Amino acid sequence: GNQKATHLENSQGKKSQHAEEAIFYMNCRAAYLTVLKSSLENIKSKEQLNLVLQLAGRNPSQKTINKYWTSQTTSLNFDDFCAILKKEKPATKNELLEAFGKIDTDKAGYISHDELCKILTTRGDKMTWEEVTSITKQADFNCNGKLDYNKFCALYLSTSEQCCRAARNRLETDPRLRQQHLGNQTENFPEGVTLPVPKPSPRVSRKTDHKLAKGDSRAPSRPSSAQSSKASTSTTVSVGASSSRSTKPIIEPDTMKEWQCAQSKGCFYLEENGEIISHKYRLHLPQRSALCITIKPFSIPQAGGNSCHWLSVDTALFILKENESQENLQLVSFTELQNKEMFGWRGELGSGVYWLLPFTTGCRLRKEKTQITGEAKLVWRDEDGELALTNEFRAALLDIFETIDLDGNGLLSLEEYNFFELRTSGEKCDQEAWAVCKENFEMKKNELTRQGFLDLNLMEANDRDGDPWDLWVTLLSLGYNKALEMTEACPFVIDICAERCKPRIKAISLEAGGSQLSRAVCRSVVHKGEAKVLDGSENIFIYTYRSSSRITSVIENKSENKVIIHVNNEQSKNCLNNRGLTVFAVEVAPKSMMVSQHVMALNEQEEWIYSCVHSLV
Repeated sequence: GNQKATHLENSQGKKSQHAEEAIFYMNCRAAYLTVLKSSLENIKSKEQLNLVLQLAGRNPSQKTINKYWTSQTTSLNFDDFCAILKKEKPATKNELLEAFGKIDTDKAGYISHDELCKILTTRGDKMTWEEVTSITKQADFNCNGKLDYNKFCALYLSTSEQCCRAARNRLETDPRLRQQHLGNQTENFPEGVTLPVPKPSPRVSRKTDHKLAKGDSRAPSRPSSAQSSKASTSTTVSVGASSSRSTKPIIEPDTMKEWQCAQSKGCFYLEENGEIISHKYRLHLPQRSALCITIKPFSIPQAGGNSCHWLSVDTALFILKENESQENLQLVSFTELQNKEMFGWRGELGSGVYWLLPFTTGCRLRKEKTQITGEAKLVWRDEDGELALTNEFRAALLDIFETIDLDGNGLLSLEEYNFFELRTSGEKCDQEAWAVCKENFEMKKNELTRQGFLDLNLMEANDRDGDPWDLWVTLLSLGYNKALEMTEACPFVIDICAERCKPRIKAISLEAGGSQLSRAVCRSVVHKGEAKVLDGSENIFIYTYRSSSRITSVIENKSENKVIIHVNNEQSKNCLNNRGLTVFAVEVAPKSMMVSQHVMALNEQEEWIYSCVHSLV
């Protein structure tokens, strides 16, 4: 019993230590990235060093700055900065009060302004008269020519904390940094260890604010890439052009003539923070059966014969078996067979409930860099002054209808409509509100028709007397730009065919993949990929999975300590990755694994070479 208790205490102690270390590094990075664009960028001056230390809650003297920035110093990297913060602890309230107490020999709690001015302008880092006067003018802690140093210390500490909090908030809300600033590993921490990373902000409600927040477009940050590497391993893979790939069907049509099929549509949506959300599905099989499951981008006929922007986006499905609960899901397989843009899996599954988690690497579904000049017109007034939808907007709405009509029956059920509502306004329509819709808009079998959907959007324009604000909130949240092009979303369609039973598929939620999908991706790569031990480090493994269209690498850290892995793709050719950087670094928590990167061809019509070096920093 005593041994168990001791083991439990040791385990909890390690978890606490890991959590504290993770929070420390997050605060380091938050301060660093407030001043610098990336944690791969170096501090290049004393002034920068002073500023980042202040943003980390320190108040360094000139003596402290000179200690770390000598005449020989030309730059300091992120690791150097972290080391400085470990040595230079922030001042505590007791330390501050003790320092003031040495001046206030009467222990009155006050220091006269004259005495304060004399000390601050003649000792230590000497301040100017103007700087001292700016302090003594503050009414919060000054009265009758005296400084209340208890109040001053409280304000000093709260201001210091506000600086740290502002830096963290900036990191957490940055559209490009928020999900990547800790190497995407927060979901892989040992059980019981969580980091204070907030959930994504809810969508802007189209009933309220008239300002759409635009995200910072700066490059994603990464941990330091110190040049001295303790261990490394390299991987090189050459992949032929897509024209040389097989176009053989995933399963022969004749085989499935008597099979029973089910279908559902869905969509990947790109969030402001770079995160990708999608529908998630539950599949029910009444009995054991051979199956064929496929996913591909959903092609909507475009006006003028234009091709869909999203058809080049890669898609996949991860199949997980539900056991006792939704939280306890077991990876069965994933769609690795390919025929053009379609990915599929064929095999046999037992009766029961399965989860289908759609996945895309994010290599091709990413924030649009091209700036759109001008804005498409959504509504106009006819000769009688009545509002009407423009032809362009009407066409976009019909495309949206095709996308959100998940079962493809040409009508929107309340359930399907609510996925649309949750995405665009964050609200749901209840039965009572649906009944009101039925009274005002065309429905069939209690489901909204295409015309009813168009009229509903026209009513929204009329509610604002022609102001298209609400309509644009809807369009932007569905991945459209101001030219009415869907560039930040990818509709897809899932088909399931079973030999011995009727499969049933149902969309359950619209959300980010979360820890279940992250674990499934990592496990699939570990199971199917090639494993390499990082040379010189027996506890770090690099797994590389290759398909005909993508390469995914996973880092597994079996050690008891956090590690920083430097990733270099400079020798790769004709490649793009989901991180958007050629060189970066990631942190991997103890006893965990995480995706290092997903890589695809920049130009599929040409050969591409993946050449990557993973190094332990």
